[in-house]
Amino acid sequence: MIKRAEDLHTEVFTNRFGGKGEIHAKQLLAKEHFLGKGRLFSHHKIKPGSSLGQHQHNGDFEVFYILHGEGIVDDNGSKSKIKAGDVVLTGNGESHALENTGSVDLEYIALVLYA
Repeated sequence: MIKRAEDLHTEVFTNRFGGKGEIHAKQLLAKEHFLGKGRLFSHHKIKPGSSLGQHQHNGDFEVFYILHGEGIVDDNGSKSKIKAGDVVLTGNGESHALENTGSVDLEYIALVLYA
Protein backbone atom coordinates (compact mmCIF):
# COMPACT_ATOMS: atom_id res chain seq x y z
CA MET A 1 0.00 0.00 0.00
CA ILE A 2 1.14 3.53 -0.77
CA LYS A 3 -0.52 6.56 0.74
CA ARG A 4 0.12 9.61 -1.44
CA ALA A 5 0.95 12.94 0.24
CA GLU A 6 -2.02 14.65 -1.39
CA ASP A 7 -4.39 12.06 0.14
CA LEU A 8 -3.23 12.49 3.75
CA HIS A 9 -5.62 14.38 6.02
CA THR A 10 -4.39 17.23 8.23
CA GLU A 11 -6.39 18.22 11.29
CA VAL A 12 -5.88 21.56 13.05
CA PHE A 13 -6.23 21.58 16.84
CA THR A 14 -6.60 24.75 18.88
CA ASN A 15 -5.56 24.74 22.57
CA ARG A 16 -4.93 20.95 22.46
CA PHE A 17 -5.08 19.42 25.97
CA GLY A 18 -5.25 22.96 27.39
CA GLY A 19 -2.18 24.11 25.47
CA LYS A 20 -2.08 27.34 23.51
CA GLY A 21 -2.33 28.15 19.83
CA GLU A 22 -2.44 25.76 16.89
CA ILE A 23 -1.15 22.27 16.21
CA HIS A 24 -1.42 20.76 12.72
CA ALA A 25 -1.57 16.94 12.74
CA LYS A 26 -1.24 14.96 9.51
CA GLN A 27 -2.45 11.39 10.03
CA LEU A 28 0.02 8.98 8.40
CA LEU A 29 -1.90 5.81 9.27
CA ALA A 30 -5.55 5.21 10.03
CA LYS A 31 -6.47 3.45 13.29
CA GLU A 32 -7.47 0.25 11.46
CA HIS A 33 -3.89 -0.17 10.15
CA PHE A 34 -2.62 -0.76 13.70
CA LEU A 35 -4.43 -4.11 14.00
CA GLY A 36 -5.37 -3.31 17.61
CA LYS A 37 -1.78 -2.51 18.66
CA GLY A 38 -1.91 1.29 18.59
CA ARG A 39 -3.88 4.37 17.68
CA LEU A 40 -1.69 7.15 16.29
CA PHE A 41 1.12 7.68 13.77
CA SER A 42 1.23 11.27 12.61
CA HIS A 43 3.35 14.25 11.59
CA HIS A 44 2.72 17.26 13.85
CA LYS A 45 3.60 20.93 13.47
CA ILE A 46 3.37 23.22 16.48
CA LYS A 47 3.36 26.88 15.50
CA PRO A 48 5.81 29.28 17.25
CA GLY A 49 4.49 30.23 20.68
CA SER A 50 2.00 27.35 20.65
CA SER A 51 1.96 24.23 22.81
CA LEU A 52 0.55 20.77 23.41
CA GLY A 53 -0.89 20.85 26.93
CA GLN A 54 0.00 18.51 29.78
CA HIS A 55 -1.77 15.15 29.52
CA GLN A 56 -1.33 11.62 30.84
CA HIS A 57 -1.14 8.34 28.93
CA ASN A 58 -3.17 5.51 30.39
CA GLY A 59 -3.09 2.14 28.63
CA ASP A 60 -0.69 3.38 25.97
CA PHE A 61 2.67 5.11 25.47
CA GLU A 62 3.87 7.78 23.06
CA VAL A 63 7.12 8.46 21.23
CA PHE A 64 8.02 11.81 19.64
CA TYR A 65 10.83 12.06 17.09
CA ILE A 66 11.73 15.72 16.63
CA LEU A 67 12.28 16.60 12.95
CA HIS A 68 12.68 20.38 12.95
CA GLY A 69 12.70 23.30 15.34
CA GLU A 70 13.18 23.53 19.08
CA GLY A 71 11.14 23.65 22.22
CA ILE A 72 10.61 22.60 25.81
CA VAL A 73 9.20 19.22 26.81
CA ASP A 74 7.65 18.71 30.23
CA ASP A 75 8.39 15.06 31.04
CA ASN A 76 6.46 14.19 34.22
CA GLY A 77 7.14 17.63 35.67
CA SER A 78 10.78 17.83 34.57
CA LYS A 79 11.35 20.42 31.81
CA SER A 80 14.07 19.99 29.18
CA LYS A 81 15.04 21.65 25.92
CA ILE A 82 14.55 19.55 22.78
CA LYS A 83 15.71 19.98 19.18
CA ALA A 84 15.79 18.15 15.85
CA GLY A 85 17.05 14.57 16.23
CA ASP A 86 15.84 14.14 19.83
CA VAL A 87 13.45 11.35 20.85
CA VAL A 88 10.95 11.74 23.71
CA LEU A 89 9.33 8.63 25.25
CA THR A 90 6.29 8.99 27.51
CA GLY A 91 5.43 5.66 29.11
CA ASN A 92 2.13 4.19 30.25
CA GLY A 93 0.90 6.18 33.26
CA GLU A 94 3.28 9.07 32.57
CA SER A 95 2.48 12.60 31.42
CA HIS A 96 3.99 15.18 29.10
CA ALA A 97 3.56 18.55 27.41
CA LEU A 98 5.44 20.21 24.55
CA GLU A 99 5.96 23.89 23.76
CA ASN A 100 7.47 25.52 20.68
CA THR A 101 9.93 28.13 21.99
CA GLY A 102 11.54 28.77 18.62
CA SER A 103 10.78 31.03 15.67
CA VAL A 104 9.86 28.24 13.18
CA ASP A 105 7.37 25.37 13.33
CA LEU A 106 8.32 22.59 15.75
CA GLU A 107 7.83 19.41 13.69
CA TYR A 108 7.77 15.87 15.00
CA ILE A 109 6.51 12.37 14.29
CA ALA A 110 4.21 10.98 17.00
CA LEU A 111 3.56 7.28 17.55
CA VAL A 112 1.10 5.95 20.15
CA LEU A 113 1.03 2.20 20.82
CA TYR A 114 -1.00 0.30 23.41
CA ALA A 115 0.84 -0.85 26.54
